[in-house]
Amino acid sequence: MDYVDKSLIAGEHVVYKTGLHWIVMLGSLVMALILAVPGLYLLIRSLSEQKDEAAAQPWMTGVGIGLIVVAAIIFLRGLVRKNAVEMAVTNKRVIIKKGLMTRNTFELLLSKVESIGVEETMAGRMFGYGTVVIHGTGGSPEPFRRMDHPVEFRRQVQQQIEDLTTPPAAGAVKTV
Repeated sequence: MDYVDKSLIAGEHVVYKTGLHWIVMLGSLVMALILAVPGLYLLIRSLSEQKDEAAAQPWMTGVGIGLIVVAAIIFLRGLVRKNAVEMAVTNKRVIIKKGLMTRNTFELLLSKVESIGVEETMAGRMFGYGTVVIHGTGGSPEPFRRMDHPVEFRRQVQQQIEDLTTPPAAGAVKTV
């Protein structure tokens, strides 16, 4: 069970959940490929040369395996970093959690949201990521960068705020 589900209060349910966009993995993926490709080359070459004992160079096997292991670690580190962020809108709050070993949370009641903005670069608009900036009453703006589907996140927050402030229709029974 993730942080958002564990931190729900009575009568609260998740309306929308998102996280970091895959673009945060790009740097890790490029670095992993830069290391893995030569590592695979060295490993394949050393294995093919082992048949010819005169040409065999045992250091190539070790270096090849080392490069592949380092590439895997870099890629997994990026994957963990991406998956260590949770962002959710509930019917009562905005909840954002960062971190795996340590935790940094941002939780704001919908009634305390003063404004919510979206900043997208051209690449962000094309690929569906951006920065959401939440202004709480009496607080400083909180930017959340490289969020997946930031416009939808903002729309969900605005819809939940509207649902809180709109009185129920005449004759409607409100259940708690």
